[in-house]
Amino acid sequence: MALLDIVFGILQILIHNVQLVGEELDEETRKRMELRAEMLKRETTRLWQEEEQMNQEQRSQESNGFTWVSLLLSTLQHWQFWAVAAVLVLLFGLCWWLRKRSHEPEGEEESSGNNVEEEEEHGEENGNANEAEEENDDADEAQEENDEANGAEEANDDANDPGRFFEENIQWPFQHPDRNCQAVRRLTQSFILIYQHFFSNTCLPVLENAIEVGNAFEGWSPREEDITYRLLVPLKPPRGHIFHLELGLVWPLRNFRIHMDLVCTCEMEQPAGETRCFLHDSEQEQRSNVGPNILDDLCTDSYLDVQKIACYFQMFVRRSWRALPLVALCRLTVLPSDRSCKFSVTRGREQRILIELLFGVQEGDSDIFVSSQYTEAAYTPSTMWPETYAVAEMKFFRHIARYAQPDTYHLRCLQLCVRCLLGRDFSTYTLKTIVMHLLTAIPLSEWRRRHFWERLNDIMMYLQSCLEEKQLNHFFIGNENVPEEIILPLELRVAEPVNLFQHLTQNPDAHEHAQLEFEELRSRLRRLVLQGR
Repeated sequence: MALLDIVFGILQILIHNVQLVGEELDEETRKRMELRAEMLKRETTRLWQEEEQMNQEQRSQESNGFTWVSLLLSTLQHWQFWAVAAVLVLLFGLCWWLRKRSHEPEGEEESSGNNVEEEEEHGEENGNANEAEEENDDADEAQEENDEANGAEEANDDANDPGRFFEENIQWPFQHPDRNCQAVRRLTQSFILIYQHFFSNTCLPVLENAIEVGNAFEGWSPREEDITYRLLVPLKPPRGHIFHLELGLVWPLRNFRIHMDLVCTCEMEQPAGETRCFLHDSEQEQRSNVGPNILDDLCTDSYLDVQKIACYFQMFVRRSWRALPLVALCRLTVLPSDRSCKFSVTRGREQRILIELLFGVQEGDSDIFVSSQYTEAAYTPSTMWPETYAVAEMKFFRHIARYAQPDTYHLRCLQLCVRCLLGRDFSTYTLKTIVMHLLTAIPLSEWRRRHFWERLNDIMMYLQSCLEEKQLNHFFIGNENVPEEIILPLELRVAEPVNLFQHLTQNPDAHEHAQLEFEELRSRLRRLVLQGR
C-alpha cells in the first residue's frame, strides 16, 4: 500500500508538469512526454495489479490462518472443558478416598502431588478447584494428625496392656481344651452305656448321663499340672425303691443322708420276666434271687453309702476298660479315692488326663444335688452327702459366656487370684464366690481385657471388705441376683443368706490369720502388677 501511494504521487506530478510545460515546448517534445507518461501509466497499472494480487493472497492466507486459529481455539476450549470436568471428578474421588484412607500418608502425598501438577497445567481456570482441594488437604492433614495421636495412644495402651502381658508371660492351662473335654465326655459316656446295658433291670442304682462340673470345664484351673476333669453322675433308685433325703448338719452348708425306701410295685407294669415286689415278697424269696442288691451291697443301715458306691464303681471301671477299643492305645490307672471314682488315662508318653466321677442325687427338679464330694470337715461319715452347687455354678458361667465378648477376662482374673492363693489357707471357693457376686454387680462390658487391673483390684477390695465385716454371703442361698435360668429349690431362694465367714466371728485367731493371708495375697498380686506394667 505504501508503494502504490508513492507511484500515484509521482504520476500526478508528472502529468501536472506536462500540462504546465506543454504550452511552451514544441510538438515533438510534447509527444515524447506523452509516450513517457503512457509508459509510466502502464507500468503503474502493472505494479498496482501485482500489488493487488499480493494483497489478495495475503488476505487469503490471513483468512485461512484466522480459520485455523479459530478452530484451534475452539478445540482448546472444548478440551479445557473436559479437562476441567475430569479434574473435578478426580479431585472429588481423591477427597473421598483420602477421607476413607487418611491413615495412609503415601496416598495422601501422591494426591497432593497430582493436584500441584494439575494446578500448574490448567492455571487460573482450575484455581477454584485447587483451592477446594487445598481445604480438603488441610482437613486430611488434621485427620492424619489425630490418627497418629490415636495410634500412638493405642500403641502405648498395648505396651501397658495387662491382658497382653499375662497372655505372653503366664502359661495358661488347657493346651487342647476342646479335644480333652470331648475325649473325657466320650469315655465317661462309654462307661455309663456299658453299665446301663448290664444293670438296667437289677437292684443297683440307675446311672444317668454325666454332667460336666468343676473348674476344668468352666475354663480355669489353679495349676496346669493337676487339672482334673470332674463329672457328676446322677443316681436314680432302681425299680421298687425310692430315695428319701434326710437333712442332717446345716453348718456351714447343708448335709443330707439318703435313706433307701421300698415301694409297692404290685400294680405297676413289670419288666419282662420280672414278677417280684420287694415290699410284699417274702424275705426268703428275695434272698433266693441271685444278683447284686442295693440294700445289701451299697447301703449301710438302709442309707446309701458313699464309700461303697465309689469302691463298686471303681471295680466296674477297671473291668469295663478291657472291653473298650482304647485298651490297645491307652493305659488306665484307677487312683485311690474313698468318695469318688478317680482314674487317669495315659496315651504313650503324653501327659495323662485325670478324671474324677462324683455321684449325686438331685433335689427334686432343681440344679442342686447332694453329692459324694469331699467336705472341709476333718471327718465325714460315709453316709453323709453334702449339698453341692457345682451344676448351678456351671450353668452360671455358661450364662456369663453366652452374653460376654470374646475378650472378657473374668476367668483370667479368677485364675490369677487362685494361683496367688497356692500355699495359702484361703479356699478357692471363697474367691470363686466373690467373682460370681461381682459378675452380677459389674456390667460384662467392664470385664474386658483393658479393665484387667481394675477388676483385680475390685476382687481384692471385695475380699478385704468381707474380712473386715466377717461376712461373705453364699451366692445361691437367699440371693436375688441369681439368673432365672438356674433352678433352685424354693427353700433356698427364700432362705436367709448364709455367711461363709461365720467361723471368723467365732474364732478371733482365725480372723487374724485370714487377714495375714490376705495381705500376702495382695502383695503377690502387686508384684505381678508391677511386673506387668
